[in-house]
Amino acid sequence: MTQTGITLTQEEKDFFEREGYLVVKGLFSTEQVSEIVETFEDISKQTVPGYFEPDMEADDDPLKRYPRVMHPHRFNETARKYMLHQPVLQVLADLYGEEPLAAQSMYYYKPPGSRGQALHQDNFYLKVEPGNCIAAWTAIDAADEENGGLLVVPKTNTLDISCPDVADSQESFTTHYVKPPKDQKAMPVAMDKGDVLFFNGNLIHGSYRNKTKDRFRRAFICHYANSSAASISSHYRPLYNSRGEEVMLEANPDGGPCGQEFDATYYH
Repeated sequence: MTQTGITLTQEEKDFFEREGYLVVKGLFSTEQVSEIVETFEDISKQTVPGYFEPDMEADDDPLKRYPRVMHPHRFNETARKYMLHQPVLQVLADLYGEEPLAAQSMYYYKPPGSRGQALHQDNFYLKVEPGNCIAAWTAIDAADEENGGLLVVPKTNTLDISCPDVADSQESFTTHYVKPPKDQKAMPVAMDKGDVLFFNGNLIHGSYRNKTKDRFRRAFICHYANSSAASISSHYRPLYNSRGEEVMLEANPDGGPCGQEFDATYYH
């Protein structure tokens, strides 16, 4: 059963503030996960220009056949519905202390053998100001170290946003890499299907390669901003409130720590 009427405990809110992340179990029911799986199984068999462009004949890289789906809420009603999933929004309201606004949705298939994603920070791309973005990373399959579950570097939520280095393209399908501080290491977050991992936009995180031969590591991932934010990167506009109404923040032109605008298509 999915949880309803979610209210975080003070201990949970304190953990998020201190560590930069929080796993909430069972925010999506088995039936809801199945609906998401069926929706994106249908999407995987087509091309949606600008959002999902697979190479149906590719056999040298599983991510060419199954690339991530970007902003599915812009063309699919089920994706939009679950981007505004009430239990997720309730947790976000507790974490923010105000209403959240939905900015982005993504779906990762991550088939067996897929490269991971180098460590990075989300608000380098979203550029939510003032405030921060929070990710809600939903496990559609059980996620662990073997199939490339998420890695987090605890307590790095208090760090500034860094200008990234270049990632190892043999292991990461994205181009940016943020090195954790000395003596701070990435730790895996094991999740069951339907669990949601929330994390702060400054938290350093990523994932390893899917080392299995027969297990996908599918995930439905959305990013949110606090309703008091004034601006966000133009790639993430418009945003949506809990009623599905469009909210248009100002486009944030700030080049950030690298001094230039990075192409957000590299992101995640």
